[in-house]
Amino acid sequence: MITPEYVLARGVLLDALSGLGAHRDAVILVGAQAVYLHTGTADFGTAPTTTDADLALIPENLADEPAVVEAMRAGGFVPGNQPGRWLGEGGVAVDLMAPEELCGGSGRRSARLQPPHDDKATARKTLGLEAAVVDNSVRVIGALNAADSRSFEIKVAGAGALIVSKITKISERRAQMHRLKPKDGLDVLRLLRTFDTAELARGLRDLVSHELSSAVTEQAVAELRVLAIGPDDLLPRLAAEAEAGFSDPDEIRMSMVVLVDDLIQEFDAANVQA
Repeated sequence: MITPEYVLARGVLLDALSGLGAHRDAVILVGAQAVYLHTGTADFGTAPTTTDADLALIPENLADEPAVVEAMRAGGFVPGNQPGRWLGEGGVAVDLMAPEELCGGSGRRSARLQPPHDDKATARKTLGLEAAVVDNSVRVIGALNAADSRSFEIKVAGAGALIVSKITKISERRAQMHRLKPKDGLDVLRLLRTFDTAELARGLRDLVSHELSSAVTEQAVAELRVLAIGPDDLLPRLAAEAEAGFSDPDEIRMSMVVLVDDLIQEFDAANVQA
């Protein structure tokens, strides 16, 4: 089942991709919509749903013109309440983000991009997206509304990159529990259940070996080692909360624990073999 919120969020994503036009080569789909493209329903009772869209920007791939802010405004978007948040139809947000490692500087939430894209509203610098620049593939993104015939070819973050970004996000927010979203934990479990564990481990190893994504991937793997040791740890609890009312919570928790443990063992084995 596809929720109305998800249908609308996909439509607004397509609005953004249309508006960005010449910049689409610099865009990578990340976040929940990227997860669902890879996983579908993944045998969960909770239907894939999201109320926004997340796009990572590769600064060096941005076209010289128009400025990103002009492109987004021309596409019908207005700036939101933080850098990189753009509001489209129905107030649905599209978050434009840039990997922190590619933004330079410190102490600012807005990404430091080269002119003419240096408006502070353009994008938000975000740690963890470095992996998406390394691990992505081109996919066709279409509408979920049968009356909307639009589609675009864009880069979509790979499973390893999505795990890195999700774990980075969860780790950053665990000191502020009110900012944690149970759905992020379930998204991690969706990826773990969908992809072959050995394949995921090789992908993470490749990300560790790349200069741009090495640090964030190593940190994400280190966090994985402690976030799902037992069923009462954070990742299992988040996933079980998101799936509450649809699946046995103990089964969801143990599924997370077992799959994370399998991934860590495969990752360690892959590193030894390398």
